[in-house]
Amino acid sequence: MATAMAVALVVDWALGWPDCLYRRVGHPVVWLGALIAWLDNTWNSAGIQPMRDRLSGLVAALIVITLTAFVAAGITTLLPGNWFGVVLSGVLAWPLVAARSLDEHVGRVADPLAKADLPRARRAVSMIVGRDTEQLDAAGVARAAIESLAENASDGIVAPLFWGAIFGLPGIAGYKAVNTLDSMIGHRTPRHEAFGWAAARIDDVANLIPARLCALLFALVSPRPGASLKSMLQDAGRHRSPNAGWPEAAMAGGLGIRLSGPRFYGDTLSDEPWLNAKGRDPDPIGISKALGLYRRTLLVLAVVLLFVGTL
Repeated sequence: MATAMAVALVVDWALGWPDCLYRRVGHPVVWLGALIAWLDNTWNSAGIQPMRDRLSGLVAALIVITLTAFVAAGITTLLPGNWFGVVLSGVLAWPLVAARSLDEHVGRVADPLAKADLPRARRAVSMIVGRDTEQLDAAGVARAAIESLAENASDGIVAPLFWGAIFGLPGIAGYKAVNTLDSMIGHRTPRHEAFGWAAARIDDVANLIPARLCALLFALVSPRPGASLKSMLQDAGRHRSPNAGWPEAAMAGGLGIRLSGPRFYGDTLSDEPWLNAKGRDPDPIGISKALGLYRRTLLVLAVVLLFVGTL
């Protein structure tokens, strides 16, 4: 199963998800999103009946996760039990990994920022973060891009491959359902505070180990492993998320920069604590270094998966 996940990572890095495929068949996450949106629109009272919304949100989450894993398990039973089946399983898991897409999206922030084109850099970073980007200065844009890189490396690559290595195609598909649920309804907004509560809690549990594993990989390949570990252990627990602070703090310490800090969500200022507070503010070169760290992490991850697959 670990070997199949290595195949998925390699194929995704080589091809991404081509536009021609997207135009023809869409994408598994889009399919999941359509189901989640239907359940949200049908079962969510938008806070009018919070107790009922909690229960219906839990049932909705369990339906999406179970159905997705069940379909993947059914497909698995059709695969041959030889090396070809392993490769085919990896190809089927390929769209559930987003390594190349993340690299490209973060790279699109670095290019205009290096050319001092702040408006274009803000637009590029707005595609990968949920905060208000119109008020960000150059350092704020760079921080947002690097934070998104660190967090999404964990829940977009390490976590799905981790669960796929343990449970195969049902594991990676089930995790992707969990993560998509969280991204769509796991928000503390009036509409989703109750209905998305279960989705957010399930996502927290599913990312508990992968987030810390991702942080350790960041520290291992960073230019400053000791500082990365120190920042991770000191600052990860100060983050608003029980998981995102681990890879973000590890990347901040490893690159000698500071991340997180106060930011706007709409009109609301969120006074977030700094991660690696004594570090310098990142710049376009900092984004490039973060991408280099990320790519080294993917290489190590692929090697580890291949090694585990031989055991």
